[in-house]
Amino acid sequence: TKPGCLCLDSAGMTLEEVLDAMDAAEAEGRTTVRLHTGEPSLYGAIREQMDALAEKGIAYAVVPGVSSFAAAAAALGAEYTLPGVSQSLIITRMAGRTPVPEKEEISLLAAHGASMAIFLSAGMLERLQERLLAGAYTPGTPAAIVYKASWPDQKTCRCTVGTLAETGRQNAVEKTALILVGDFLDSPYERSKLY
Repeated sequence: TKPGCLCLDSAGMTLEEVLDAMDAAEAEGRTTVRLHTGEPSLYGAIREQMDALAEKGIAYAVVPGVSSFAAAAAALGAEYTLPGVSQSLIITRMAGRTPVPEKEEISLLAAHGASMAIFLSAGMLERLQERLLAGAYTPGTPAAIVYKASWPDQKTCRCTVGTLAETGRQNAVEKTALILVGDFLDSPYERSKLY
């Protein structure tokens, strides 16, 4: 067997090609590292990989990462769950190539008025803005676009739900960005009772 590690750069590879590379490395007695950006349990498409590896009898481990929703809050100096403001965080995305269940359409989730972190939607800001306004948010509800959270070229753009699409256009943000929405971004809050 060949010792060593295969670090798999799977950009542009199909699922089958990724699995074939892992299978070949396993046959050679190598360890494969399949590195994902962010937290693999959120929009990481890892379940299908884990199921295929289990079916082949290949042992694997999933190491948690830091999700952009956590990195984005840190970049903004924000806390999603503020006493008297919001105690819930909704993590979701707009329907795109992959649909979302009807009951999880953005306006239905926005009806709660909770803090939201919206993934994979920076290229659909006009539609996203429209759907958020169809929920409980108003044009003045605080929002932010965080481009490449925690990367060296990270950029944060604070705005409101009513100026979300225009802010994206002005800053040329169309992908690799997280959209945050909710009063947690700019509201008075109660002191925590944890102390």
